[in-house]
Amino acid sequence: MLNISPEEIVETLLMITQQNLDIRTVTLGLSLEECADEDISRMSEKMVRTVVSRAEKLVPVCEAIGAEYGIPIVNRRIAVTPMAQLAAACPDNDLTPLATALDRAADEIGVDFVGGFSALVHKGTGDADARLIGSIPSALASTERVCASVNVASTRSGINMDAVLRMAEVISETAEATAERDSFGCGKLVVFCNMVEDNPFMAGAMHGPGEPDAVVNVGISGPGVVRAVVSALPDDADLTAVAEAIKATAFKITRAGELIAREAARRLGVQMGIVDLSLAPTPAAGDSVAEIIEAIGVKRCGGPGTTTALALLNDAVKKGGAMGTSSIGGLSGAFIPVSEDAGMVRAVNEGALTLEKLEAMTSVCSVGLDMIVIPGDTPVETIGAVISDACAIGVVNNKTTATRLIPARGKSVGEIVEYGGLFGTAPVMSVNEWAGTRLMRRGGRFPAPLSSLRN
Repeated sequence: MLNISPEEIVETLLMITQQNLDIRTVTLGLSLEECADEDISRMSEKMVRTVVSRAEKLVPVCEAIGAEYGIPIVNRRIAVTPMAQLAAACPDNDLTPLATALDRAADEIGVDFVGGFSALVHKGTGDADARLIGSIPSALASTERVCASVNVASTRSGINMDAVLRMAEVISETAEATAERDSFGCGKLVVFCNMVEDNPFMAGAMHGPGEPDAVVNVGISGPGVVRAVVSALPDDADLTAVAEAIKATAFKITRAGELIAREAARRLGVQMGIVDLSLAPTPAAGDSVAEIIEAIGVKRCGGPGTTTALALLNDAVKKGGAMGTSSIGGLSGAFIPVSEDAGMVRAVNEGALTLEKLEAMTSVCSVGLDMIVIPGDTPVETIGAVISDACAIGVVNNKTTATRLIPARGKSVGEIVEYGGLFGTAPVMSVNEWAGTRLMRRGGRFPAPLSSLRN
């Protein structure tokens, strides 16, 4: 039984009404393995029926819980079996119909996004994987709610450099296919290292093979709450006191997430999965990870000391959250998506935050190079090299890293793109022009590090 004291209830209400606390997402993970079929049309129809029948109560349940407990649930999402796994049953080269089916099902039940147009190719690319990857530009251009993700590296296997270059080409093709929307299709595409099976956040969610048939995973939020707590500390509070304050706050936020996860799972009649502790910012004023870093003491996010402050924040969030739930999973830390964080956008516009500094921050945060808009004419080799750098950090440090890059067609450094909603507004950031072509064109596999030998 989850016991919550009256004091915790009062504190939570303050967080909700004044500090932007919400449950960022309740994500229902669904296995679609039973839908595999050699005929892609039949498989598509099976997928629609299965998703609709299993998830039809998701939105009403979330609305009821949010109203009863007074905690906003911002997004209702679905994650499904990686589509490359199902695509092995059919011979079709164009797998866009599978994405269209997922989009149709998501629209019918009213969820915000569905993740799982995905492939795992960290050790090699199979036939179905290649067909799915080749279908990503068309799939993302022809759907509104479908998100794609591809895992190209892991600590146990190293980096599949051929897959990295191929994904750079796919990102460029997706940018072209959605050029009329400032290449927004790329905002629904993530390239991973050490991808996890239970991530509730988009665009990288999928329902991994180690998961039950149906499971509820919850992603919490709360940057505004943490920022308010840190800002209230005296200027002479040492970093131990800062860390303790963040830990205590993370515990309270996580307790709210645990409550919602348990109740959603009970009402939907499925297993409760994980609570993802990640601090997920929004464009709303004050709801910013960058502003937490600045409240800790860095003059502007991106300046010297930023990585130190972010590392402290990430560690304290994990420690506090671990006391609030026994079901930690997903990514769990702090996100640094540029377009979705008003403080990050300000730091970029003022010249404090660069792509290179974001790469350094990747080594200590939840994911890394996230929602970064770059010039539309950036070469695929440069895009691939940026992805491989993020993967190298993940492989060597045995952590999840990812890139969500948007080469906005027709846009150059300093221009602004508007995506709206949670995706926010983004300045086009400069990319170091000295990547060259030789590294990415060598191909092959970056070997697994010695630290992978753990058995």
